[in-house]
Amino acid sequence: MSRTSYREALREALREALQRDPHVFLMGEDVGKYGGTYAVSKGLLEEFGPERIRDTPLSELAFVGVGIGAALGGMRPIIEVMTVNFSLLALDQIVNTAAALRHMSGGQFSVPLVIRMTTGAGRQLAAQHSHSLEGWYAHIPGIKVLAPATLEDARGMLWPALLDPDPVILFEHGQLYNQEGELANDMVVDIHSARVRREGHDVSLIAYGGLLGKTLEAAERLTADGIDAEVIDLRVLRPLDDATLVASVGKTHRVVIVDEGWTSGSLAAEVMARLVEQAFYELDAPPARVCCAEVPIPYAKHLEDAALPQVTTIVAAARAVCGK
Repeated sequence: MSRTSYREALREALREALQRDPHVFLMGEDVGKYGGTYAVSKGLLEEFGPERIRDTPLSELAFVGVGIGAALGGMRPIIEVMTVNFSLLALDQIVNTAAALRHMSGGQFSVPLVIRMTTGAGRQLAAQHSHSLEGWYAHIPGIKVLAPATLEDARGMLWPALLDPDPVILFEHGQLYNQEGELANDMVVDIHSARVRREGHDVSLIAYGGLLGKTLEAAERLTADGIDAEVIDLRVLRPLDDATLVASVGKTHRVVIVDEGWTSGSLAAEVMARLVEQAFYELDAPPARVCCAEVPIPYAKHLEDAALPQVTTIVAAARAVCGK
């Protein structure tokens, strides 16, 4: 075991991938000399050189398109998009090209591309740098969507993502970069399943990414009310691991889904629908959601905090479904 940070775990994952396969390269805005907007790629330019750590112009549409072309040509690009908000400038390349090429070519072409992007709020960066749009991408067939919330997943998800023949989007929540902890040196991480992060019997709390920590804290607070909460980390947002979710609800018979996206059309709504479809008769109370307020993320800290799911709102929702 070694002590490290989420940022350092991501950097080590990048370093390992670049060392293991000469076809891997990193490309994006300020990833080279500057070391990445969030310092994830710091030092990699000096180690691997400008051919493999490539700074790009400020055009997401262009450099994501270049990454798709490189993947089609046999490379395994890692594309860094500064924030999920800016990825909207590359939606045509991601949705209409990368996600669709295997289908449109009858399986003749694959796009082994990984797109990393920062998501989430809580850092007073206002509306154009703070939204959680993971649910938008989880709507699209042809791509895999990952949300590492732990050091292990930050360290271990990148390499299997690069081995996937189809595009993979890897969402890194901005509030996780400084998170520190112990990291095993020999862990194996899959990119297919959800994880039970805390066992419980009274209510299932389902979360992912930057809200996993708040949800685990809420579960601990609920013990004071005699509520034993199970916490599920989705980890893989597309395809969803229905079996793990249904098994948890089959044990607890109550569920709260926690999602930093907006309530309307949220990923939480999809999870809720699947549980109602597949485990309706296991539920002893209506499922509940804790999501972001239906507003652009505010800049002022007290307003940003009010808009986002918090430990107190998760606790209140869990108490309500448990009748406490």
